[in-house]
Amino acid sequence: MAETTAKTTGRATKVGEVVSTKMNKTIVVKVDMKKAHPLYRRVIASSKRFYVHDEENKALLGDVVRIEETRPMSKLKRWRLLDIIRRSALAAANDAAHKAESKAKRDLAS
Repeated sequence: MAETTAKTTGRATKVGEVVSTKMNKTIVVKVDMKKAHPLYRRVIASSKRFYVHDEENKALLGDVVRIEETRPMSKLKRWRLLDIIRRSALAAANDAAHKAESKAKRDLAS
C-alpha cells in the first residue's frame, strides 16, 4: 500500500485578478473579499491589492491567479505567484500577437 501525502506549507493563499503588470517580476493582484457585518449581518464587499513576485513574468493583465504568502522580498512584496487559474481572453490574444511579432523580428534578423 503506497500512501500519498500532500505536503502542506501552512501559508495563506488567495485568489485574485491581475490589475497591473507594468513592473519587472512584479504584478499587482486585486483580491475581492465578502464578509458579514458583525452586528447587522449585511454582506460587505471589500477589496485589497497585493504586490506579488512573478519570477518569469508569466501573468498577464486580467488573469485570475493564486498567490501564496512568502518571506518579504521588498518593501511591499510579501506574496508569490503559485499558478494561473484562468487566462484572460484579451490577454491571451495580446500574448499570441506579441509572440508572432517577436518571431517575425527574429526571422528578419536571421
